[in-house]
Amino acid sequence: MGKKVVKYSLAFVLIFSVILSVYVLYNYSGSTEGFRGNFQHSFTQGSTNRSWGNGNTNQGLWQRGNFPQGNAQSGQSQWQMPRSRGDFGGFRGTSAKYGVYIMAYAAIVFLLFILSYYALKNKKLKLDLQNDKFIIAALFLIGFFMRLYIAATIEGYSGDIGLFRSWAQSASQDILNFYKNTPSCDYPPLYIYVLYIIGKVASIGNLSHYYNVILKLPSILADIASSYIIYKIANKHFTKSISAFISALYIFNPAVFINSSAWGQVDSFFTMFVIIAVYFLSEKKLGFSSVFFTGAVLMKPQGIIFAPVLFFEIVNERSLKNFLKAFVASLVTAVIVLVPFAIGQDPLWIFKLYEKTISEYPYASVNGFNFYGLLGANYVNSGTKLFVFSYSTWGFIFIVLATLFSWFIYIKGKNSNLAYLAALIQIALVFTFSTGMHERYLFPAVALAIIAFLYIKDIRLFGLFVGFSITSFLNMYYVLFGGLRNSFGFIPMLVSLANVVIAVYLAKVSYDVAALNKIYIVDSGLESHEIHTTI
Repeated sequence: MGKKVVKYSLAFVLIFSVILSVYVLYNYSGSTEGFRGNFQHSFTQGSTNRSWGNGNTNQGLWQRGNFPQGNAQSGQSQWQMPRSRGDFGGFRGTSAKYGVYIMAYAAIVFLLFILSYYALKNKKLKLDLQNDKFIIAALFLIGFFMRLYIAATIEGYSGDIGLFRSWAQSASQDILNFYKNTPSCDYPPLYIYVLYIIGKVASIGNLSHYYNVILKLPSILADIASSYIIYKIANKHFTKSISAFISALYIFNPAVFINSSAWGQVDSFFTMFVIIAVYFLSEKKLGFSSVFFTGAVLMKPQGIIFAPVLFFEIVNERSLKNFLKAFVASLVTAVIVLVPFAIGQDPLWIFKLYEKTISEYPYASVNGFNFYGLLGANYVNSGTKLFVFSYSTWGFIFIVLATLFSWFIYIKGKNSNLAYLAALIQIALVFTFSTGMHERYLFPAVALAIIAFLYIKDIRLFGLFVGFSITSFLNMYYVLFGGLRNSFGFIPMLVSLANVVIAVYLAKVSYDVAALNKIYIVDSGLESHEIHTTI
């Protein structure tokens, strides 16, 4: 009887979500058209300038990464880069009201997450879906149509949506000369291929009316794909009922869909590459792993944060054959992705692009709720001294320490199942203690934490998943809906403190798991107890 109630309930929700999505798309106002007032662009074949509004981007209203450096003596920026969509063209009113609904939804869902943690810990989570394929499919479809509704309802972060749209149109017109024609682009080439497809699709018939929604589709699909990967990995370690439940925690996670569907960013797409790369690494398939690690680096510079995890496994293997396999796979991937853009370019153009991207935000924190945010160093120049060293030097020291610590954990564990834990350590510690961190950079920790839990089955990792979900959501929410327009106030400081505490706790849990072989395990029967074991 209970199973039928679940099926009928999901069927009702699925039908409702489909109707709601169709309705909102049918009545879609093409809100991206409203960006033209502030983000008008004109492209001419072979042009090296892109203009928004009435002038060149160099003199325009705003250019990504082009803003004052602040007072050189104090290191404090005199002007804060607009980080809420409401700061561009007065579009805040059409979508800001939905922030209240999203916050209410998040409060309910995170409460359920916390209750799930205690249910797992105390062996009280009872699910019996008997491998019903309809239930599994319904969860993924509801997640998709829910995101489609949000994508069409909330315009997104104006600055990013405006840039992605202009990049997509530029790429669709002349992808081979994209970087020459679009000097504002600070993204490496991989995602430009996706934007090329978006630009071509959006040029068909009346589809340009839905440009804003189409721009969000790759990340929405990546959300669903990542949820499916989580489900398949969970199936190896837990019952199918628990696997469906755990994948649902990702599908309906507010920290996940606020990034893809509401904001319109591409961190979901990037995270999908990372978790696939780490999956192949855990399966000892270094060639495939190298392809996806390289793809992650060629999509966003943050991919470099995860590259050491591949290095750890190569060192552990101590095999020249495996090293050559990984090297060749990475090289071939890089050549395939880069060569079309390299024609007529400076031989070092890709390195200059990364240098430009990394140097765009010379601040201790760029609205990241982390250690530097806790110190009140949001938008403080990273050259400013903190005790003996500058913020940037401290940040570099912490990157080195974080990498050495994750390497230590990987070596001590002596098992590739710790690959997700090592990747989680990398992103969580680097975000928390390195400089120049944006509000979205912690995003991959949500997926990595839940997958690390699936492999290691330590209930504390599930708790970390809940913690990262909450803090990551709050960080993005406050930026997207304008909470940081005036000051880095009490709640951002509180969330910053929470991230520092969570990062330290992650280090403690990792040491317990890898060095002490102490795991608070949850087995497939949901039996939780402390054991001493080797992973």
